[in-house]
Amino acid sequence: MVLSIQHLTKVYRKGVRANDDVSLEVAAGEVLGLVGHNGAGKTTLLNQVIGLVRPTAGSITIDGLDVVAQPALARRACSLQPQAHAPLDGVTPRTAIEIMARIRGATRRRARERTADLIETLELQEWADKPAQTLSGGVRRLTAFCIAAAEPGRIVMLDEPTNDVDPMRRRLLWNRIRVLGEAGSAVLLVTHNIAEAERAVDRLAVLHHGRIIAEGTPAQLREGQDDRLRLELVAATEPEATALAARFPGAYPTTVSGRRVVLSIDADAAGAALAWARREHTARAVEEFAVTPVSLEDVYIGLTGQPEEVDHAGRTA
Repeated sequence: MVLSIQHLTKVYRKGVRANDDVSLEVAAGEVLGLVGHNGAGKTTLLNQVIGLVRPTAGSITIDGLDVVAQPALARRACSLQPQAHAPLDGVTPRTAIEIMARIRGATRRRARERTADLIETLELQEWADKPAQTLSGGVRRLTAFCIAAAEPGRIVMLDEPTNDVDPMRRRLLWNRIRVLGEAGSAVLLVTHNIAEAERAVDRLAVLHHGRIIAEGTPAQLREGQDDRLRLELVAATEPEATALAARFPGAYPTTVSGRRVVLSIDADAAGAALAWARREHTARAVEEFAVTPVSLEDVYIGLTGQPEEVDHAGRTA
């Protein structure tokens, strides 16, 4: 096992528990997604792995070595894309990526080749040689991913890598995250974009108020949901969304986010639910609707009661 976290606890001043008895393991070649609401302790966990924050209790080992006692080992073994934008002003994306690859031990030739490959794969050629301070947040975010991936460590940690990234390049980015795992790195990925992450991760761990409350493959987390379906509606207005949730026939778990209404219904109620949705559509209370299998996002909401309000750019509202 490349990364082993056992009974990790971090308590800040005034007794705030950012992490509470967290145990996780990530193997070489595995992509583990870490999901949870804002303030659940995800970033704190990553900062402890790389040695930026010291745990209150528990252990962290990388390849069997105690990196709490020797944080310099963690910094050599890990490459990190932080949640905040990397300080890139004064350099171009190409230069920044090549420099970091060289710092992490790549030869000059390998650094150039890896940089060119990442720029081409993520379709960043248009901005590769422009000053970073002139670039959009999404391009800077992709550059930060490339910096972490150009000469990846034994462990690659990505803290919300798709924030601000446009939908097309988000798809390309998820593919590159899978490539990191397939190349042998242990990947620890923090994300709010559960629906997209499902296609890229091997396992997911749900962090809630500092504790791991569920862990497993997407299929394992959805286990027992075969008799459930998801009815999703887009209401004409936000007040109408609340009214729709209130007047839906039957008592079902409901999430309202802006104009979006999601209900988890019994499979045998699908016919009646569709008929009701058609009537609301005819009355122009609903703009569009669909019935689909239960998603991993639904499972997450069921576990935490915390809907992830994500806009079309992948940012948490």
